[in-house]
Formats: sequence, structure tokens, C-alpha cells
Amino acid sequence: MRSRELPSSNTRFHKPLLIAAALITVVVAAAVILYTGRFGLLTLTDAKTGEVYARYLMHGEEEFSVGFIHSVNKSPVIDHYQPERDGIYVVKTVYYGFGAGVQTLIEEGQTLSYGDDGSMIVTGFDQKIPDLIYFVGTVSDHTLTIADRKEISLRELCGRNSMVRFSYRRLL
Repeated sequence: MRSRELPSSNTRFHKPLLIAAALITVVVAAAVILYTGRFGLLTLTDAKTGEVYARYLMHGEEEFSVGFIHSVNKSPVIDHYQPERDGIYVVKTVYYGFGAGVQTLIEEGQTLSYGDDGSMIVTGFDQKIPDLIYFVGTVSDHTLTIADRKEISLRELCGRNSMVRFSYRRLL
């Protein structure tokens, strides 16, 4: 009986299989990262015309906020939002003064706390905002902050008196 030698692992038969396995691994890893990473696009558009002002890539756990000087009580207000698959949710509001036009009652499920800078922080909203629109100020600016890392002047980006619609769409 003759013995046959088995091909070594360095033969040309294994190279295509290794390449295919590597490609499949890369594709699966990328899909898992994108899906579990929950990346999405925050899009700012003109609420009247639909013109796109900007798009920002966000990781699913990141929040964004819009800060401005309240037109009536003249103190800063910062609204914090969490984008989710089904829309944008308000999660927190930071005030620096009470007065007309700002929340004065704490509703069921909400909590009032105080920051080191004297701010009043209301949390516990967990409320979906079906159509988030801001009117960009003429006297003071509105500032978009993404994940505490990037500040954008809405006056510079969109112009004074613009009606800016915020929307979020998950990728994948």
C-alpha cells in the first residue's frame, strides 16, 4: 500500500479559503460595530424649505444640547436631548434663573438638583419631541453642543431668525 502525502498548509489550496475567511470576519465585525455602536446622523434643516444646513455623525450614547439666553428672563437655558431609534427625547434642562417662560413646577418623575455654578437642573423628562424646531435668536445666539465636544453657533450656521428642524436617523 502506498502512502500519500497530505498537502502542506502552505499550498495554493488554502490561500483562497484564508482570504475568504478573513473577508467574512471583517464584514461581520464591521456590521457588529455599526449595529451595536448605534451610530446615526443628526441633521439640521430649514423647517420651511427643507434645505440641509448640516449633518453630524453621532454615537448612540451621545447627547446633544441647545443653549440660549431666554428672551424674557434673560438668563441661560440649556436643553439636553438623547437621540433614539424612534426620535429625539428631551432628557434634561438646565436653568440659571426662574421667570416667565421657564419651567416652574416639577412634574411627577422629574427631579430638581443644583449645579456647582448655581444652575437648576431638571431631569426625568424622558419625553419624545415629535418635531424639534428652534428659532435662532436675533439678539443672542443659539449654540448646539454635540457630546460636550463640539460647539456650533446656529446663528453662523443657519442665520438669524431661521427655523431650524432637528432630526436623527440611525445608520443600520
